[in-house]
Amino acid sequence: MIAPEIPDNEAERLKTLRALNILNTPMEERFDRITRMARRLFDVPIALISVIDEDRQWFKSSMGLAVRETPRDISFCGHAILDNNIMLVPDVRKDKRFFDNPLVSSEPNIGFYAGCPVRAPDGNVLGTLCLIDTKPRDLSEEDLEIMRDLALIVEAEIATVELTTVDELTNISNRRGFLMLAEHGLNMCARRHLPASLVMIDIDQFNAVNEAYGHREGDRALRSFSEQMKNKLQASDLFARIGSDEFVVLLTNSSVQSAETVMTSFTKILSDFNARINRGYELTFSYGIVDFNANRHSTVEKMLADADIIMYDQKKKKRYSERLAEKS
Repeated sequence: MIAPEIPDNEAERLKTLRALNILNTPMEERFDRITRMARRLFDVPIALISVIDEDRQWFKSSMGLAVRETPRDISFCGHAILDNNIMLVPDVRKDKRFFDNPLVSSEPNIGFYAGCPVRAPDGNVLGTLCLIDTKPRDLSEEDLEIMRDLALIVEAEIATVELTTVDELTNISNRRGFLMLAEHGLNMCARRHLPASLVMIDIDQFNAVNEAYGHREGDRALRSFSEQMKNKLQASDLFARIGSDEFVVLLTNSSVQSAETVMTSFTKILSDFNARINRGYELTFSYGIVDFNANRHSTVEKMLADADIIMYDQKKKKRYSERLAEKS
């Protein structure tokens, strides 16, 4: 094993890192949504956003890996920050730097690694967006370009005030944050001819909750709904609150049938939540799923519009069924 070298500008790099106050902070949805997307798009078990300080590799976002840090001297990302380009290691067991690394011989049993440097606004490299698999594999030039795009989004999030892309009430993505990353995801699906499904969700009778219990309880209901979404959809690419009582989910490399299965499971989870909490009202929802069509959906907004039509059609049918039930 070969420990990573120290960059020539290490003192300046660490000064920038400390000034950003990113180390030892909680995981955040705005970063987790990027690693969720990376893991699904590249079909890897682990996707990370790492930050390298003096003696460790610390993860701002970690999908598929339980630990929050590893020592710098055994880190792959410590090597990746030394170059401006993506560090691609198709088979780590054939690389003299890593073949006897403890991260290879034991958990997480790394077999493949790709790390794209992530920079601060001043140009200093903070860490990487990295992909890890347990078996050897390779990435195409197109894959590498997609990875660079995702790393640029990480850099933009580091440089951007959080409230511009995160909903303050629910602490999940807002409309702007969703549109920014969904555009990249759908462009990638179009280039690689992968399926994608978008689910538009509207909470049923939300205004009635506000009228009967007050807006404070309405806010509580929205937070509860988003928490249940997080619990169920954490492995999905993107979920966001895009309106007062409207939410959206984007699943890349996922068919409409798979999205239906996800929503059926979420319905059951929400039903169990209602029975357990028993607040005097139930959180239920209507939804519409649309299949991504690259010719029809030139923008994310067009896909949202199609899903919105399907969702409101379902909502009307549900209301009609409820009125019939009341009369019988």
